[in-house]
Amino acid sequence: MSSISSQTKSKNLLAFNFPESTKVHYQLLPEDLVEQAVLKGQGVLNDTGALCIQTGEFTGRSPLDKFTVKDAITENTVHWNNFNIPIAEAYFLQLKEKVLNYLGNQPEVWVRDAYACADPSYRLNIRVVNENPWSNLFAYNMFLRPDESELDEFVQDWQIIQAPGFKADPSVDGTRQHNFSIISFKHKTILIGGSGYTGEIKKGIFTILNYILPQEKNVLSMHCSANIGKEGDVAVFFGLSGTGKTTLSADPNRKLIGDDEHGWTDDSVFNFEGGCYAKTIDLSEEKEPEIFRAIRPGALVENIGFYEGTNQIDFSYKGITENTRVSYPLHFISNAMEPSIGGLPKNLFFLTCDAYGVLPPISKLTPGQAMYQFISGYTAKVAGTEAGVTEPKSTFSACFGAPFLPLHPGKYAEMLGDKMKQFNVNVWMINTGWSGGSYGTGSRMKLGYTRAMITAALEGSLNDVEFEPHSIFGMMMPMSCPGVPAEILNPRNTWSDKAAYDATTVKLAKEFIKNFEKYAAGVTLEILDAAPII
Repeated sequence: MSSISSQTKSKNLLAFNFPESTKVHYQLLPEDLVEQAVLKGQGVLNDTGALCIQTGEFTGRSPLDKFTVKDAITENTVHWNNFNIPIAEAYFLQLKEKVLNYLGNQPEVWVRDAYACADPSYRLNIRVVNENPWSNLFAYNMFLRPDESELDEFVQDWQIIQAPGFKADPSVDGTRQHNFSIISFKHKTILIGGSGYTGEIKKGIFTILNYILPQEKNVLSMHCSANIGKEGDVAVFFGLSGTGKTTLSADPNRKLIGDDEHGWTDDSVFNFEGGCYAKTIDLSEEKEPEIFRAIRPGALVENIGFYEGTNQIDFSYKGITENTRVSYPLHFISNAMEPSIGGLPKNLFFLTCDAYGVLPPISKLTPGQAMYQFISGYTAKVAGTEAGVTEPKSTFSACFGAPFLPLHPGKYAEMLGDKMKQFNVNVWMINTGWSGGSYGTGSRMKLGYTRAMITAALEGSLNDVEFEPHSIFGMMMPMSCPGVPAEILNPRNTWSDKAAYDATTVKLAKEFIKNFEKYAAGVTLEILDAAPII
């Protein structure tokens, strides 16, 4: 097996004190990691040459088992809640020693040096230690990759130690169950055990950046996608899963800066990552050509199934999970921006899939409304998981990424508002959900119309049109838009039963107000005044 800088291995790994009996694979190339995984029976190649693996017991993140060490650094800065769960430093140190002893008793471990943040001013060096080769391939794909010349002098800022095969004992280790992901800001370590789900690696780093950048660097960290036009204009897309964030930011006329995690400085937007981690459920070349074509040698595909008797992926297969995923380096996307840095954004888009069918397909927000909607992080999904349940179900996730925000959501919203005002940024809400009625009565907004609305906003075609306010939510709705029928722009006009529309809108507004109660003490009056008015 080859490595790109094996001569630095002994110097770089002294801190781990692995015994001589443990073979340390340092900085292996993707093809070597794939070969090892296949030879060990940990994965197979599909018909396009991608490595397909199963992550085991966990096929998604486990938010209730993600902990932050509560100490002098975090006690009064972390917003402790159901996502930021405290754990004592003694438990962290105890588990770290156990995990390193466990890895030291393995015949092999895999170590990689990488970094986060494409802007060199904010670069965070990361050392990743993995129990298996395919997890190390994930780290190669998802983080930024230092040049070989940088490795001799590489000094880690943070480390990730991941051991899926190690299981904690909750009765003595302070965990909820045998799996855990623990962040220690004092020891600059992310400790992952008992779960092979690779997303824990990615989101661990995202969480620490959401703590460090806003407080220490005055950089707004964002759970969003971003792209850039031919004239250098940057657009940012926020949205929860299923709202169209990846689809709508993938524009053949614009370069992709990144699909998930970014920072906004005083002069740029930059990607945190070096790759993409895309959902593959029901993937097709027609719907998502760039993602479909990225499933090739070097890509890591998780928890999928094959058509019987073949190694061709059946993207509709849900036998393991609906959260099927693929990771690949950003350069697998044909129109990727490299380095993945753009200028200041001109337009922000908040994407929601409103299955109630009451929000406008496009609307413009004031700074106060933008901050209110940002903290709310709303979408509504079709509740189809239980037999007979067909009514929409509201989902609120603060700043469109609540599980990864160590600080109070008001901090991120305040920074967003300040930057909006400072740089005169337009903020639009886009409803990719239902029109003409709720789910079951209305119909899903046509993707072509949504794309036309976003294009109109990006090109300035809405600058001179007339707007009207929404009667309850207050956002301004354009009365005309190129390429879009005028009658669908005000959602009330699309409902045959106007009384039903009004009642449904009031119902949703009450859910917004109730959800916001938990944030009210930590936000400004400008934000509170942007609540819907019933």
